[in-house]
Amino acid sequence: MDERPASALSRRELVGSGIAAAGLFALGPAAWDALARPAKRARGPYGPLGAPDANGIRLPDGFSSRVVARAQMPVENTTYAWPLFPDGASTYARRDGGWILVCNSEVPGARGGASAVRFGADGTIEDAYRILSGTSANCAGGATPWGTWLSCEEVEKGLVWECDPRGQDEAVPRPAMGAFKHEAACIDRRSGYAYLSEDLGEGCFYRFRPERKRDLAAGILEAAVVEDRGRVRWETIPDPSAASAPTRDQVPEATRFMRGEGIWWDSGVVYLATTSDSRIWAYDTVRQRIRVLYDPTLIKHPPLLNVDNITVASKSGDLFVCEDTGGEDPFDIALITPEVDRASGRPKAPKVSRFLKLTGPQHGDPGTPAVSETTGVCFSPAEDRLYFSSQRGFVTGVTYEVSGPFRGRP
Repeated sequence: MDERPASALSRRELVGSGIAAAGLFALGPAAWDALARPAKRARGPYGPLGAPDANGIRLPDGFSSRVVARAQMPVENTTYAWPLFPDGASTYARRDGGWILVCNSEVPGARGGASAVRFGADGTIEDAYRILSGTSANCAGGATPWGTWLSCEEVEKGLVWECDPRGQDEAVPRPAMGAFKHEAACIDRRSGYAYLSEDLGEGCFYRFRPERKRDLAAGILEAAVVEDRGRVRWETIPDPSAASAPTRDQVPEATRFMRGEGIWWDSGVVYLATTSDSRIWAYDTVRQRIRVLYDPTLIKHPPLLNVDNITVASKSGDLFVCEDTGGEDPFDIALITPEVDRASGRPKAPKVSRFLKLTGPQHGDPGTPAVSETTGVCFSPAEDRLYFSSQRGFVTGVTYEVSGPFRGRP
């Protein structure tokens, strides 16, 4: 057990302890340009979905699923009960070839937090434990390049908590990153800046510039102001504590985003999902311009609505998108695939398709209001396993692993 104080968390190099955030230490391919055309509906690279498997999951040929944990039940090979309503998640590589899966719990009233499952190199579950307690409605979050987990509270004046995936160092609040209804966070590994979403219909898109790289204890919180042709200007939030006024109201000209949820950085682009208008945005951190990558109003019979948690497969550049309740077929994870013209090498309109679909009464019967949603999509360090949860599957939540021939660079 590491006996150093919790304040050391931001100064430690967890990579040196044999742990690293999966996918954050190898740049994904710049397979699409941030100014390419909006995505369009098409057949996906993995082909059609098959019949439901034993878990009620429809997957492409060659893929299979297994249950990692069910809420309120002991995780396999452990006595640890998996928490209610699993949400945002990430994985972390270990030196021995194994990995750790971290997952939030979206339970209100200081009963949320985050938990972890430790896997051996062969995928065997070795342990499960809590890494954050006493917090409320921990929805999404994000991994840092230095191997910690940022767990975000989705409540008014909620905070970002920096956690040790090993569960050895105590979690530390990061109030400089703002007190608001946090959803997700990502780190630009080039600049060290953090980008944050706010799950409100009139919420903002935030940037946090730390005073020192890899130390989130102090810095400047800013809100995005989108100007002509998608150019973004960043304005300082005077009072990140929100003691004087909500952070979203402190910059009157700040652009409002309709329920910012999933957020992910890859190859110089920050992807932002806004649930209420079902859009996915791409912000070019170098050009400081933002545009809409996916807009369902531009597609007849759009295959994806109520976009939520997102992740990018660094090997292929594919964007995996969880679907919140709603849409023509809820309980899906969709795939936005980068496309490049082989002759010119220029990016083409990305393709949107379905990667998996949940079926069965454990997730919500067809024709009735959806009771669950897909959350926490993320890859194992080797990108041969995909993790996600049905947040209210079996009423209290269930977390799955999908294995199969995930593709590399197209």
